[in-house]
Formats: sequence, C-alpha cells, structure tokens
Amino acid sequence: MIIIINFKTHVTGKEATKLARLFEKIARANKAAVVLAVKTNDLGKISSLVNIPVIAQQVDNFSRIKKGIGSLINHSDHPLTLLEIKRAIAQLRKNRLISIACAPNSTIVKKIARLKPDLIAIEPPELIGGNKSVSTTKPGEVRKAVQAANGIPLLCGAGIKTRADVIAARKLGVQGILISSGVVKAKNPGKALAELLH
Repeated sequence: MIIIINFKTHVTGKEATKLARLFEKIARANKAAVVLAVKTNDLGKISSLVNIPVIAQQVDNFSRIKKGIGSLINHSDHPLTLLEIKRAIAQLRKNRLISIACAPNSTIVKKIARLKPDLIAIEPPELIGGNKSVSTTKPGEVRKAVQAANGIPLLCGAGIKTRADVIAARKLGVQGILISSGVVKAKNPGKALAELLH
C-alpha cells in the first residue's frame, strides 16, 4: 500500500524539512511505502535529505522536478485540461519521471487512463480536507474508478484520516492513498502517520 503525503502549502521550508525527516523515520520503522509530495521550491533540499521517494506537487518547473522522482498532475489545487494532462504525462515520461494524475471522479479516471500515467488518484473535491473519507462515503465511486483505471494502479484520497479509512480503501481494490491534512495538519503528525500504518 502506497501512502503519498501531500504537504500542499501547509508546511514549507524548514518546517517541511523537519516533517520529511520525521515521516522518513516512521516509514522506515514500519517498512512502509511512503512518498512525500512537496512544493517544487522544497524538492531539491528534501530529496537530498531523505531516502524515501519525493515528488513535486505539480508540473511547473522541470529543472526542479528532476530533483525528485516525479510529480502529481491535475490535483484539485492545480487543475488542468485533458490536453495539459496529456502533455505533462508525456513530458514526465520523456524525463523518466513518474506521473500521478488526479481525477475528481470515475468518469475522469477513465479519460485519464487512456493517457497512460503511471498512477491515478481519485479525489472527489467536495471531500478534500473534510472529515468524511472517500473510501467510506463513496465506496461505489471508488470501485468504479478501479475499473475505469483499466489496470493502472489507483490511489484514493479526500477525507482519509484513520486506519479504518485505509483498510476500507484497500478492500475496494486501490493500491494506495493520497493524504494531506489528515497527517500534515494533525496535532501530532508522526503519530497520525504511524496510526495509518498499523
């Protein structure tokens, strides 16, 4: 199970570096596949300090993105057209970087799947940052998205905060989760991540 933690604009600079080191320590202790999505300004520094995968939050500066292993595309904070998504995936592939394309619903998942990103993440925007998890609130939509992804590994995000949310997601057939505020804005981010992992 992959867990991508999107720092968004919640933490940047020294605070992001400190959190990245903490998350690396927890990921290694639990032998977990944790990936950090950080602002492109922080990408080079954090990539050089931790030994877990680090990606950009969006495709905006390829010289910086190359310091990580890939990028999110079409996150709700930075929506793109299908043509822009297609170009971003192609550009990442050309640079041997991983593409993780986000979609608000299973219909868009199906369209994005035709563009062949490395992974797809379904994140209904109305649940992002809230207390209702996509895996427990919209299980039918997640199942449809798994089918629509047509063999491309699917992640789910939006409202995921507990181990129960992660277990529910796994039972629906997803390969991982995309999380932000549930960990990054928690009172104790390290404890929040550790609880998701076991």
